[in-house]
Amino acid sequence: MRYFQRISPLLGIALLVAAGASSAAIEGTAPTKLSKESSKCVACHTKESPAIVQQWGASEHFRANVGCYECHAANESDNDAFEHHRATISIIVSPKDCSTCHTREVKEMTESHHAYAGNILGSLDNLLAEVVEGNNEFVTEAFPHGNSAVAVNGCWQCHGSEVRVLEDGKLDPATWPNSGIGRINPDGSKGACTACHIRHAYSDAQVRAPETCGKCHLGPDHPQKEVYEESKHGIAYETNVDKMNLDNPKWVVGVDYDAAPTCATCHMSATKSLPVTHDVGARISWNNRPPLSIRPEVADAKMGLPGKDLSWQERREDMQNVCKSCHNKNFIESFYDQYDAVIELYNAKFGKPGAELYEAAKPLLKPANFSNALDWTWFKIWHHEGRRMRMGAAMQGPDYTHWNGAFEVAENFYIKMIGELEELVDENHDSRDPVKAKAAMALQARIDEVLNSNNHKWFLNKMDPAEKERRKKSAEAFKARYK
Repeated sequence: MRYFQRISPLLGIALLVAAGASSAAIEGTAPTKLSKESSKCVACHTKESPAIVQQWGASEHFRANVGCYECHAANESDNDAFEHHRATISIIVSPKDCSTCHTREVKEMTESHHAYAGNILGSLDNLLAEVVEGNNEFVTEAFPHGNSAVAVNGCWQCHGSEVRVLEDGKLDPATWPNSGIGRINPDGSKGACTACHIRHAYSDAQVRAPETCGKCHLGPDHPQKEVYEESKHGIAYETNVDKMNLDNPKWVVGVDYDAAPTCATCHMSATKSLPVTHDVGARISWNNRPPLSIRPEVADAKMGLPGKDLSWQERREDMQNVCKSCHNKNFIESFYDQYDAVIELYNAKFGKPGAELYEAAKPLLKPANFSNALDWTWFKIWHHEGRRMRMGAAMQGPDYTHWNGAFEVAENFYIKMIGELEELVDENHDSRDPVKAKAAMALQARIDEVLNSNNHKWFLNKMDPAEKERRKKSAEAFKARYK
């Protein structure tokens, strides 16, 4: 069992002010007063952008004499550095900058999936935004060949962009402003602390509220916020938000609040025996993002992350540690039995055969991704409806598990995908191209194998007679009970 540890962001701070600053702090202590550089910043920005100063004034940074310059100071050699009123600064405060004081938090975040969210830039998702939905007409200095405005304003604002610096130190408008969690910064660091900790207040209450996660975790393919809102957890939060003690410096579930959990409670925050973590995947025992759910350590191994050495059993134990603050052992274990059953159902009935059928159909498809109806159908099955089915079960959202999830998975699988596959067979089984004719025969054989399996033979009206009889008796008993 891990020991409980609560490190205040500004307790035991080791503030190493960047080169040029005159108020070097003694290691292990916060500055005794605001530096003269930051005092000048405040004097000017009080007139030019007063809201920023007021937000900073309400923060712990203000109370610890950590000001504008301590965060924005830069070295002349930094490629995004520029002179501003006789001070060398940079606009972006990167995780590398934050790590001067928040070493542990930054390490955890940069070793998590959040920091690698920018990997989407090479995926099918981004192909949709860049090519299918968009074009290259957003031309900027750093991108003379252009970008898709949809990708810049959509995908990149959550997943992050690679921030490009122009010759004069300004940031290219295609890549800035951007607070995507997987942003690649000019100093080479990955991530954006401001994706969650909104500048310049860095409010505890704000980062603990589920609305913060909702900037990115909502919509048809990752509806965590909507699932949370329909769950008992979300209902409890909505009706008891005034009892959540969100702005308390120490925030331990079952000690400082007990009205409801938020996203932060389960995935990041402290319990009586667990410390705060900035690795949001450290308590997740299934990765439900791919076409088939996999264990998180498998995904971490593919990405070369340290989480490859953290087993799903250990992760689940930590999540159950959170659950125990409110629920008993039987409740928790039974919930996980239900959740695992949905994952196994999706993987076995739709995920695995769907992926195999799609692969078998590829020789008969037009080569460009998303130029075939089948491309869209399969993508929606796993990327949209399949995720909703699995994530709904993970977060106790029955409507997302069923109507917005499994129902739409099944409809698209049986009515669209199977129909589209059979059309491909019909179009190609007599093809003069022997490769296509052979592929059509192989595809038909695979369709037959899938549909005649126990999971799908009902579709061919081949349900086992004994099961038919059991279902008939069950229906009759139900009607008799509620007649």
